Amino acid sequence: MVFYFKARPDVGDYTIFMGFDKFENEDLIKYGFPEDVWFHVDKMSSAHVYLRLNKGQTIDDISEGLLEDCAQLVKANSIQGNFCNKVNNIEVVYTPWYNLKKAPSMDVGQVGFHNSKMVRKVKVEKRSNEIVNRLNKTKVERKPDLKAEREAVNAAEKTKRKLHLREKKRKEEIERLEKEKQAEIRSYKGLMVSDKMTSNKQIASASKSLQEMEEDFM
Repeated sequence: MVFYFKARPDVGDYTIFMGFDKFENEDLIKYGFPEDVWFHVDKMSSAHVYLRLNKGQTIDDISEGLLEDCAQLVKANSIQGNFCNKVNNIEVVYTPWYNLKKAPSMDVGQVGFHNSKMVRKVKVEKRSNEIVNRLNKTKVERKPDLKAEREAVNAAEKTKRKLHLREKKRKEEIERLEKEKQAEIRSYKGLMVSDKMTSNKQIASASKSLQEMEEDFM
């Protein structure tokens, strides 16, 4: 089971989601999207919350309001007895999905980071019931096939790359043919100039011979 939430309207059309338990978290870790950003309470047990950005966006594009929604949702959804929900002045860590590191020795739902420099933190002083209640009103439960969704995205991206490569080759072929055409035109012009020069020499030579004949006759 995966829970989906809609962020506040004024920040844009964004979906925030999290797994029901550590097993769903494991699948979310495994089949995430490059646009996903992972959130978790630092050094405490909490929900794994994800924000799906738009294509082309990065972690730097997360607005203050959107960040607050994600952080409050993490704080309000602790896995173990809502402990994090009762503690004030906590820190929420967040990082791009592709920076999550999963080693074979790790427990289910446990993750590390490939690059600690890509991990950011935001402080949450206390729970905001207004934000949490608003998010909960948008809550939708689904049982998605995360693997199939990821494979579908991979297939679409592969097709897009093929089309891009085909278009690139087509443009390169057009450019090659145009260069050959221009080279042929330059060659033809050069030939015409050469023929013209030869004809002029022949005329001059013929004129000189005629003049010599006339002088001999005189």
